[in-house]
Amino acid sequence: MKYIELTVHTATEGSELVADAMWAYSPYGVTVCDAQDAAALAKDSTVFWDYMDDSVETKNRDVLVKCYLEPAEADEKIKLILNEISSRKQLSEGLIDFGTLEDTKRVIEGDDWIDVWKKHFRPIHLGRIVVVPEWIDYTKEAGEHVVLLDSNMAFGTGEHETTSMCVELLQEYLKEGDTVLDVGCGSGILGIAAAKLGAKRCYLSDLDPIAVESAEHNCALNNVEDVTRVTLSDLLSESSVTADIILANITAEVLSLLAPSIPAHLKAGGTLILSGIIESRLALVKEKYAAVGLSLKQEHRKGEWYALVFSREA
Repeated sequence: MKYIELTVHTATEGSELVADAMWAYSPYGVTVCDAQDAAALAKDSTVFWDYMDDSVETKNRDVLVKCYLEPAEADEKIKLILNEISSRKQLSEGLIDFGTLEDTKRVIEGDDWIDVWKKHFRPIHLGRIVVVPEWIDYTKEAGEHVVLLDSNMAFGTGEHETTSMCVELLQEYLKEGDTVLDVGCGSGILGIAAAKLGAKRCYLSDLDPIAVESAEHNCALNNVEDVTRVTLSDLLSESSVTADIILANITAEVLSLLAPSIPAHLKAGGTLILSGIIESRLALVKEKYAAVGLSLKQEHRKGEWYALVFSREA
């Protein structure tokens, strides 16, 4: 079978948002080709290479993000993907470098490549949480909580630094019986992890219908439907839900826009865990949440990404 490969040229900073837009419309995987990743590995003294092309050492800012679509629906989905990328660029107000956003498409033969990307996923150990692709047979050990993910539908597998930091911080702050609110839930990984760790009620919300479908599917896969509720909405503006812990792994710009709404949904003594923040936006996010009366408790970094923990005084 033939497939359409869509390639968008972007920059490192904007590549995750471009990939996220593609995940919403492509069930066959998304790839990110960034020379800076290889260049970073080249500087790692613990990694040894037989050969590396000299061009990797150059400061190549062009990042290729690709997804795959069925021919019959490719044109319609490509329009939706490009519109979504354009909307995300406008929302960032020039604060994120998206590069040229030049797009190309070509026809490729399918063969067995659809399942090849699945071979790269392995169980991811994040403290007591083990994120396991649903097609892998995994036997948990004592004290572990397994989160199964059918991760080809929405962003959020646990591999990315922002997600892993949120899962790790959740284990540090969550108390059994807490109510948890996950804003921009994607695959549902954070809300499901909270349910596995003993949360009494988990509210998951997203504005992307594909993400909501994925989160509902993953909640069922993990048998946590009785303690989770997934909605296609912005719970911060459309609900009276209050939580002991609020999680938001989005982008710094969106987090900044959410700041005025957060206090009304965070219980006194509650904890707010934010991620998706790069260093150049760190001060902005801190300033926005300090302005609404929340206190910074912890700052955590992995790679180029930051997570922040705020509290609302009891």
